[in-house]
Amino acid sequence: MARTLAKRAAYAAIVLLALSMFVFILFFVAPGDPARLIAGEKATPEILDQVRRNLGLDLPMYRQYWNFLTRALSGDFGFSYRNQVPVITLIAARVPATFSLVFGAVFWWLAIGVPLGILSARNPGTWKDRFAQVVSLIGISFPTFVLGMTLLYTLYFQPRQHGFSLFPPGEFVPWTEGFSAWFVHMVLPWFTLALVTAALYQRLTRAQLLDVLGEDYIRTARAKGLTERRVVYKHGMRATLTVLTTQLGADIGYLLGGAIVIEQVFGLQGVGALAVKAVTTQDRPVVIGVVLLGGFFIVTMNLIVDCLHVALEPRLRTA
Repeated sequence: MARTLAKRAAYAAIVLLALSMFVFILFFVAPGDPARLIAGEKATPEILDQVRRNLGLDLPMYRQYWNFLTRALSGDFGFSYRNQVPVITLIAARVPATFSLVFGAVFWWLAIGVPLGILSARNPGTWKDRFAQVVSLIGISFPTFVLGMTLLYTLYFQPRQHGFSLFPPGEFVPWTEGFSAWFVHMVLPWFTLALVTAALYQRLTRAQLLDVLGEDYIRTARAKGLTERRVVYKHGMRATLTVLTTQLGADIGYLLGGAIVIEQVFGLQGVGALAVKAVTTQDRPVVIGVVLLGGFFIVTMNLIVDCLHVALEPRLRTA
């Protein structure tokens, strides 16, 4: 088992190294003056000289990459000359909003999608199955920004028009300023993201569980007199969890790099909103930092999923 996990960790490290090479080539080796691209068109010659010294652009290429890699490993993603602060400072200020959004939404979409999928799989062809399928279809049919604007209109704007308030319009309130204020401000973003994603997990759970419940060992378990609940949750869901954790790891890793649409709709100043602003203002060091951070989250979540697979599937422990 330890050998298998070590191999997966080595693969993850190789992927991160390849990502760092890609980012370095894209921003520092591609045609053009990297100092000018990073400092901006209006940068003075003095600033350009300072940027070149900071980046070590007068060094051989392999030395430049090594310096870039070692700084990134230490958490130094460069300096934002447009904001006059280190990139890591900008990202660190945005991470709490993104983490609050993603992990809160994950809880709700699993709490909604997986039980609905189980309900469908246990009652195929019945009204319960059709009900869950309709809920899933509605969730999949709604674009995230449409659902977010609809919730804002019905649960914020309309109540305010009638003189009372149900939910705030958005924005992020750190939980350190009060748990209740943090929670209330995150309800609409959570459910906007969760309702759309729960539809995918309902369908995924239903499809996988139906396949598993048709296996021979499930029929054997039923023939031995096990209750249907025990058959479904102990035997059926154990096999289904492998697929669910794979999808969940990919979703969490992707969203931790910035849930751009949700953050824009609800005014959450998270990593996604920072990335959009950096692209529009051509703040290259921030773009580099967000890309590297997003890649790190994706690779890390996939590594965690691999560890869970090894724990759930004994045959993988000798792979």
